[in-house]
Amino acid sequence: MITRRTALAGLATLLSPIAAPSASAEELHVTSGGDSHSVLRYAAAGSQQRPAVIALHGARGIEIRPRAYERYADALTAQGIDGYFLRYMTASDMAALASSSHAVREAYETTRYDGWADTVAATVTSVLGRSDCSGRVGLLGFSLGSYIAAEAAARDSRIAALAVLYGGMPKVMAAKVKHLPPLIALHGEADRNVPIAEGRQLVALGKSVGAETEFVPYPGKAHGFDFSETDPMAEDAIDRITRFFQAKLAA
Repeated sequence: MITRRTALAGLATLLSPIAAPSASAEELHVTSGGDSHSVLRYAAAGSQQRPAVIALHGARGIEIRPRAYERYADALTAQGIDGYFLRYMTASDMAALASSSHAVREAYETTRYDGWADTVAATVTSVLGRSDCSGRVGLLGFSLGSYIAAEAAARDSRIAALAVLYGGMPKVMAAKVKHLPPLIALHGEADRNVPIAEGRQLVALGKSVGAETEFVPYPGKAHGFDFSETDPMAEDAIDRITRFFQAKLAA
């Protein structure tokens, strides 16, 4: 279950370097598979029950670009949606993904998708158990986090909406998918980290199982284009994601 954290010391074993949460964020934690994971909760204003979005960062963690993730939190909370930013990685994950070899990282990720999706499921359970949750929960994934979000959404019918940025579905999971919620996928056409075909394949998979889908390509844009503070297409991406969750998570 999620409980309020009273100190940051325990987080030092999971991520380095550590940045203190924004003043607007409440730090919680969720336990899964014997590991404790930090969750930053950004609450929308008001005392009424609200929908929630659980966001999954990329392979380099939240700390590498904290303000970029906070911009999504700001946009969601401004529209009455609580944001939960889950640090799903363990210390072992961080060490393995620090490898300079793409093949090594990819092989490791394949062994961890199920465990990461279990952590997402535990977080969904905790969020749904909160008195301030309306019972409508979406997943938002960035890069590696998109693959985890896609698998978690395919496995868990409690997920009401899925948004992915420059990601796809883990190959070992694709043949097993029987269900996906409404989904939107955003992808830069110049992405050299994750081929745009991965996003298109996820959308095609969603359509094949009867999901409502939308694919938004961004001509000339590279991986992580939405993290720019000056590119108007970054604002476009944030706005599209926010409007998607507004529409799909309404009670």
